[in-house]
Amino acid sequence: MHDTIDPENCTTMTEVRAGVDAVDRALVALLQRRFGYMDAAARIKPERGQVRDEARKAQVIENVRAQARASGMPEAPIADLWDRLVEASIAYEFEQFDRR
Repeated sequence: MHDTIDPENCTTMTEVRAGVDAVDRALVALLQRRFGYMDAAARIKPERGQVRDEARKAQVIENVRAQARASGMPEAPIADLWDRLVEASIAYEFEQFDRR
């Protein structure tokens, strides 16, 4: 994202789109790392029934809500995104667990 302009300095849609594309590339790289932790969880958890952990899911989403609130972001859509992310992560972890 070093080649992009900060959002508050954008004056054209080309600059905005370049910034969004750069952020998307960075997010995919971070998601790759996050899913790597799902690989690790699938390897470490001794039982398949431990893959879904509703208490941990609630904690993760509440953590993100708090971070959104602290940074002035809208909590509800961020929490919704994370709910989807956690569900995708759980599905992926089940797949990885079943491959063991």
